[in-house]
Amino acid sequence: MHSRPLRNGGAPVALLALTVLAGFASPAAKENSFTVHNLVSDQPGVAAHLDPNLVNSWGIVTSGTSPWWVANNETATATLYNGAGMPQPAAQPLVVSVPGAPTGIVFNGTSSFVVMSGGAAGPARFLFASEDGTISGWNPAVPPTVPPPSKQAVVAVDNSAAGAIYKGLAIATTPAGSFLYAADFHNNRVDVFDGAFAPVTTAGGFVDPNLPKGFAPFGIQNLLGRIYVAYAKQDADAEDEIAGEGLGAVSVFDTEGHFLARVASGEPLNAPWGMAIAPATGFGRFSGNLLVGNFGDGRINAYDLATFEARGHLKTADHHPLVIDGLWGIGFGHDNTNTGSSTSLYFAAGPDDESHGLFGFVTPD
Repeated sequence: MHSRPLRNGGAPVALLALTVLAGFASPAAKENSFTVHNLVSDQPGVAAHLDPNLVNSWGIVTSGTSPWWVANNETATATLYNGAGMPQPAAQPLVVSVPGAPTGIVFNGTSSFVVMSGGAAGPARFLFASEDGTISGWNPAVPPTVPPPSKQAVVAVDNSAAGAIYKGLAIATTPAGSFLYAADFHNNRVDVFDGAFAPVTTAGGFVDPNLPKGFAPFGIQNLLGRIYVAYAKQDADAEDEIAGEGLGAVSVFDTEGHFLARVASGEPLNAPWGMAIAPATGFGRFSGNLLVGNFGDGRINAYDLATFEARGHLKTADHHPLVIDGLWGIGFGHDNTNTGSSTSLYFAAGPDDESHGLFGFVTPD
């Protein structure tokens, strides 16, 4: 809309009105105004807490009552933080060694996925996918450790010989049992394992019939009982993603691998990985939306959960796109001390070309 020239001495009144209005953000602007809070970093002065283990922090997960578990790709560890970023347990923070270079992480509350080591066995409470083609599990008593708990995840699946490069991991419990879903970026497939870690051939195969050539499963997440797969463009060796505007897609499947819908493709996706569903209220204009984080440019895009209509991306108070360099996993708290608020979007990132790490959260203003 173009401004009309002022007449009859109207300038002072108009300027006064503009001055008054300038002090107030429009409701629409406030509905899309978010702030990033840095909690933990490997670099001094970047966040409230310092942790040298937090390098290329990738997947994040909580049981709902546990602290956040963060998979650190570069240091091959998992570290634990509460909703305020304090390492956990407070008396003696736990650092778990994870074989390979961990990416995705899931919580397992079932009796399935038993890991064994040192004469002990028990269901893995947290499971990790790694870029070396392995899946590992952690149980506090496996292997036996003095003093407990165990500080080592145990390899349960090794597909390194097949060239697997697992970039993400999801878990689901169905009437047929519990299953793991691993995004094998190198071989362009989703590998599925049952509760005994045996490979499973699903009825649908997790095939998007119209997926552009050269794209492969990158991120994967169980959201409301459906398996969402984020695709990225493969490099020449099919080992790493190629970042670029429009280089990405997201599709949704049932737990048997049947293709249900293409959620999004092309712009504004850019090597998407992290996915989460915002709470029904309390997250501005994106409440109840599917959120998809771009690793490629650090933006967080929103989609209507029913129609998959694009809703835009999160912005800062100055109306610029909210950007988290090297953004990986995202997830909401559960309104307790360990996990933070259900309207706070927690994240992990590998800024500066994955050479550093960051754990924090995003809140609506």
